Amino acid sequence: MRTAGHVGKATVQKAATVLARGLPVAVEPSDRFVHSLTLLEWSIQPDTLVRAGYSAGILVGLCCALLSAVLVPSSLRPVGLLAALSLGLLTSHLIHMLPVVWATARQTRALGAAPDLVARATLRMRLSPTPEQAAAFATQRDNGLLAASLNRHIQRASGTGRSGLGTFGAYWRDRFPALERSLALIEAAGTAPASDRTQLLDRALRVVLDGTTDQMQSFTARIRSPVTALYAFGVLLPTALVALLPAAGVTGVGVSPLSVVLLYNLVLPAMLIGAVVWLLSHRPLAFPPPTLSRSHPLIDASATVPALAGTAGAVGGWVGAAPLFPAWGPPLAALGLGSGLTLWLWYSPVIAGYDGIEAIETDLSDALALLGRQVAHGTAVETALDRTAAELTGPMGETLAAGVQQQQQLQVDVHEAFFGRYGALTDVPSPRVQSSLAFLSVAAREGRPAGSALLALAEHLDDLQRVEREVQHTLTHVTQTIGTTGALFGPLVAGVTVALAGAIGAEGAFGVSAASLSWLGGPVGLYVLSMATILTVLSVGLTRGFDRPLVGYRTGRALVCATLTYLCAYQVATLLI
Repeated sequence: MRTAGHVGKATVQKAATVLARGLPVAVEPSDRFVHSLTLLEWSIQPDTLVRAGYSAGILVGLCCALLSAVLVPSSLRPVGLLAALSLGLLTSHLIHMLPVVWATARQTRALGAAPDLVARATLRMRLSPTPEQAAAFATQRDNGLLAASLNRHIQRASGTGRSGLGTFGAYWRDRFPALERSLALIEAAGTAPASDRTQLLDRALRVVLDGTTDQMQSFTARIRSPVTALYAFGVLLPTALVALLPAAGVTGVGVSPLSVVLLYNLVLPAMLIGAVVWLLSHRPLAFPPPTLSRSHPLIDASATVPALAGTAGAVGGWVGAAPLFPAWGPPLAALGLGSGLTLWLWYSPVIAGYDGIEAIETDLSDALALLGRQVAHGTAVETALDRTAAELTGPMGETLAAGVQQQQQLQVDVHEAFFGRYGALTDVPSPRVQSSLAFLSVAAREGRPAGSALLALAEHLDDLQRVEREVQHTLTHVTQTIGTTGALFGPLVAGVTVALAGAIGAEGAFGVSAASLSWLGGPVGLYVLSMATILTVLSVGLTRGFDRPLVGYRTGRALVCATLTYLCAYQVATLLI
């Protein structure tokens, strides 16, 4: 059965093939472009997509030029033609860059799983110093891009006496040098004396954790200036300049609704999107969220509530704004509140599922420590599981208890109890939890020696969670201002400046009449909504990578907040000015 994603990819590839036929010239795709298409597993030829980008740019440029010739006043036609040319070039550039950005985002998301993968490999090496077995175990219960990449290197190394860890590390060297160093230490541990092996394995995990911290701290330091520039020139300056638009006529610059729409609803959002893409494409890694969707068994979601709430918000916004605002107010309120409430409530169940999985992951290290201590003292894994489930409270204890119950009722082994058809972890989409508890079946075979490995894994998980918290805390100083600006401060300034511009028109200053500015709140309001959306995507992307449910959830909240703030600020400022 073909999924929506496969159908969408096939449609895009077919459209690109049709567009490429309109430009039958030879082109030379860059190595990075070819590598990106390979990573995305697209079947389209790189030169075909490059030619499609050029054809689309020419088509968009011609269409915009024709519209400019018809709609734009003769005095502004040179500006319109320049804008048409710019849009054509931008279209080509976007088509050529989107696969690269998309592939980069996948790599960024994948590399966040590197510390977990190294932890699993070192865990297996503590029991059996065989890099081949460690590499295979590291990919178990993980369907992410990084594990899939390691699997390919393992298959290529099959029969050569090598583990594939070395070539795998070399493949990711440019994006994450610490990963190659860490894997080299793991391979070295395979031939090291037993007295040195533990130190090498501890060092391997420390290297990848330190590399994660160093890369994210360096990234945070590099983006402070670009984010400040984005904040100043993409948000505050455009919203503040709204109040000066009535005075533009004095300088001879004509201000028409079309010019304001082009500036605030096309040029400025495009600049913001470009800045966001640049910032996110330079993020070195992101810790991948659980793979959750509304169709997951853990999610109790209904499409009725978001649809009804969105409809009620749109109708209520329109009706409530009609007597209080000019003609632009009702449609803006309906758009912002309707779409915001729909997104907010649509993704709320998924975010609640995230919280449940995070609660399980938080107690995972405690569970492993309790299990490891008992196994190290000679207790059987099955008995240790029963005792640990009784000692732990919360979601982790409930998960272990469910596995123990499965084992006792069905008389199956540990692996089947947790990963079988009705296993306790069947509906827990956390690679960290699944891969950690997958080691219990190994521990059941190895006995007491596995106890120290479980204790070491518990310690490593604590270190990893600490690193994740430190990274997110470091980025919060940057992203908190971005999110607040998009949802609150930007709309607040925009609402006040639109009201100020209207007051200037009402007084007849600069030869501007109130009627001539009655439309101004519409395009500026659309800019406020686009700004709230774009800055929310940036805030989430910097902190978590592109997490679609979290982006949708926070974008919905930001749209509701931005709409209400903008309208209220306009209304209050109108009464006070």
